[in-house]
Amino acid sequence: MTDNNVYSTPQSQLVDQVDDSEKPLASRWARLGASLIDSIIMMIIVLPVMYLTGGFDGVMDGRQPGFVYSLAMGVLGVVIFFIINYRSLVTNGQTVGKKVLEIKIVDLNGNVPAFQSHLLVRYAVYFLPGQVPFVGQLFNLINILFIFTKEKRCIHDLVAKTKVVQC
Repeated sequence: MTDNNVYSTPQSQLVDQVDDSEKPLASRWARLGASLIDSIIMMIIVLPVMYLTGGFDGVMDGRQPGFVYSLAMGVLGVVIFFIINYRSLVTNGQTVGKKVLEIKIVDLNGNVPAFQSHLLVRYAVYFLPGQVPFVGQLFNLINILFIFTKEKRCIHDLVAKTKVVQC
């Protein structure tokens, strides 16, 4: 039986909505650990390629590989990184290292970031400056030091509008 009295108080179910998007930020140590795991995986693949292509031939004589060779190895590293991590990044916001340490990348609303608008920008700011001699390494150092701000967000996080949170 329904009450058709237009003057009666409205009846509704009141349910508190829980905002799942505000997960705690990942610790600096977890982010460092995830980065180290990802770097070790990359080294296991890229270092043998560098050895087989003569990348270490002049090292004992104090010669560094040429710019074109270094750039090619950088591009190879980025390609391998995305081959290994692409699927997990677009579905969960995680690299292998982030998955192991139970952290993930999210946009500022707490959602898995879109590939083109967030992840591609994030990793472009992370990888590309390092290919520029001297200035790139200085930028990378400053980028990483931004982790010590209150928001725990590096420059690549700020530019891509992402953050790293606990799962």
